[in-house]
Amino acid sequence: MRVIATAGHVDHGKSTLVQALTGTDPDRWAEEKRRGLTIDLGFAGLELPSGEHVAFVDVPGHRRFIGNMLAGLGPAPAVMLVVAADQGWQAQSSEHLDAIDALGLETGLLVLTRCGLADADRVAEVRRSALEHIAQTSLGAVRVVETDAVQGDGIGELRSALDDLVAGMPPLDGEGSVRMWLDRSFSVKGAGTVVTGTLAHGTLRVGDEVSVAGERATIRSLQVLGESRDEVGPVSRCAVGLRGITRDAAPRGSALLRPAGGLESTTIDVRRETGCAWSESSREVSVHVGTAAVPARVRPFDDETARLRLESPLPLRLGDRVIVRDNSAARIHAGATVLDLDPPPLERRGAGAARAATLAVWESGRASDLVVDRGHVSVAWLEGAGATGWGDWPLALPNGDGFGIVDRVAVSAAQVTAWSQQLDELVSDDARDPLSPGVAVAALARELDTSPAVVHLLAAASGLDVDAGRVRGAEHRRDLGGADTALAQLRERLQASPFDAPEADDLTAWKLGSREIAAAAERGLVLRLRAQPADIVLLPDAPARAMRELAALPQPFTTSDARQALGTTRRVVIPLLEHLDARGWTRRDGNTRTVVR
Repeated sequence: MRVIATAGHVDHGKSTLVQALTGTDPDRWAEEKRRGLTIDLGFAGLELPSGEHVAFVDVPGHRRFIGNMLAGLGPAPAVMLVVAADQGWQAQSSEHLDAIDALGLETGLLVLTRCGLADADRVAEVRRSALEHIAQTSLGAVRVVETDAVQGDGIGELRSALDDLVAGMPPLDGEGSVRMWLDRSFSVKGAGTVVTGTLAHGTLRVGDEVSVAGERATIRSLQVLGESRDEVGPVSRCAVGLRGITRDAAPRGSALLRPAGGLESTTIDVRRETGCAWSESSREVSVHVGTAAVPARVRPFDDETARLRLESPLPLRLGDRVIVRDNSAARIHAGATVLDLDPPPLERRGAGAARAATLAVWESGRASDLVVDRGHVSVAWLEGAGATGWGDWPLALPNGDGFGIVDRVAVSAAQVTAWSQQLDELVSDDARDPLSPGVAVAALARELDTSPAVVHLLAAASGLDVDAGRVRGAEHRRDLGGADTALAQLRERLQASPFDAPEADDLTAWKLGSREIAAAAERGLVLRLRAQPADIVLLPDAPARAMRELAALPQPFTTSDARQALGTTRRVVIPLLEHLDARGWTRRDGNTRTVVR
C-alpha cells in the first residue's frame, strides 16, 4: 500500500475528486456534509489498475483549518495537489505548496479539477501558472492530469497516473523501529481504544508491546482499510486496537512507538531548508511534525541555523523535517531539518555563533558529527535517534582520526586521547602517595564519565596495571615509605606470636594508622580483620596457622577452647573465628564450632 495526501485551496474539489476515484466520501462529519466544506482529515482507499492499493488522506483547504491540513500532510510520503481550473491558483494553494516544500516532499501529481467549467485557454493558463509555482519547490517537475470529477472526465487517466507515481516511489522498509503519528483516537465497544495513522516504516504485529505518549500498551488488533490483519508493514493506513491505554492518553499528535519508550526531545537544533531567515522569525512559533503541533521558542544562531525549545516533548529523529509556523503572521515561516536532539547548553558569550559554525558542516543524521561534538555517545542513543553511518565502526578503541564502539558506546579517537591523558594524570597523582593502593576503577569511570569496561581498555592501552579493581602506574611504589620500618617490627612480633595482635595503642606508637594498615593489607603484608572498637591485625598466614591448632581440638569446640589453643584473647579470637566461618573453614552451631576443612 501507498499513502497519498491531497492538498489545495478550499472548495477546489479535493473531496469530490477522492470520492470519484474511490467511491468513498472522505467527509466524515455531518457539519462537513452540510457546509460542503472539509473541516478535518478524511480517509479513503483505492485499488489501482496494477493491483497496488492506495490510501488517500484528504485534508481541509480552508485557512482556519491549517493545523488539520498539516497533520494530514505531515506523515504522507506523496501528495496530490489540486487546483480548480475555473478559479486558478489561490492563497491556500500557495500555503499548501509551502507546506509541501517545507516537508521536502518530492513525489506528487498536479490535478486540475472542474475543467468542464473553464475553456481550453483558461485551463492552459491555470496549468502553466501552477507548474511555475510547483517548479520552484521540492516537487520540481510533476505530471499534470486534467479532470472533471462530476462528469467523470480524466478519472481513468488519473488512476493510471497514480499507478505510475506509485511505481516510481522508493522501496518500502519493513525493518527497524516504528513511529506512527496518530491522527485519530476513539473507543469501540468491546474493542477498547483504537488509534489510526500512517505506518511509514517498520512492522506492527498483534501482541507487540508499544508506547504512546509515555504510556505502555499492547496491540490487540490491526486493520488496514477495514480488513483485519495479524501483521502490518509499510506504507499503510492502519487502525490499531490497543489494550492498556485510554483514548484520552493517545490524542492526535502523539506517536505510537515500537520498541516501547524511546527518545523524546524538548530542545532541538535545526537547519533551515525553505522559507525565511531565522533572524526574521517571531520568537514564539508553532512547530509541526507528523501530526503533532507544539508551541516553541526560537533562538537564532544565524540565518540558517537555530535552536527550538519545545513546550512539550516530541519523539523526534535526526533528519526529521519540521514546519515552523509564525503564529502572529499566520503563515509558514520555514521548513527545517533536525540536526541534534539533545544539543549542549549555550552558557558562554558567543556560544550561539560557535554553535552555528559547528552545525554548518553537519550532515543530517550523520553519527560522526554527533560523536565528534560530544566525544562519546551511547549506541542506544544513536539507535533511538536514527543516526546513520556508524554500523561498520570497529568494536575497539579507535586511533588516528577514526571512531570505534566499546561497551556499547561510540567514541572518537580524539576522545580516547583526552581520556588517556586524564587517566594518566589521575594515576600519576595517586602514585605520589606511597600508601595508596591505586585508584579504584569505579572512581576513574566517574571522573572520565564512562564505564568501568572502558577504563580497563584505556588502562591496558596505556600500559597501566589493573589489579583487584584498582589502577596503578608502572612506577607505583610497592613500599610503604616511612611506614616500612614500623611494619617490619609488627611483622617480627607476629612471627614470634602469631595471634598476639597489637592493641590500638601499640599501632599508634609505631605510627601505623588506618591508611598504613590498609596499604599493607592491600599489598598482602598483613591481614586486617574488621572488629570493634578497633580492627585486628595479623599476618596473612594466621588463618592457616589457626586451622592447624583448631583441627587438633575435640570437635566441636567452644570459643574458649579456641582461645586457649591459640594462646590469645577474646578480642582476637572472635573476629578470627568469624573470618574462618566466612571462608567456610569452620561451621558454627550455636555456641560451638566444627572444623569442616
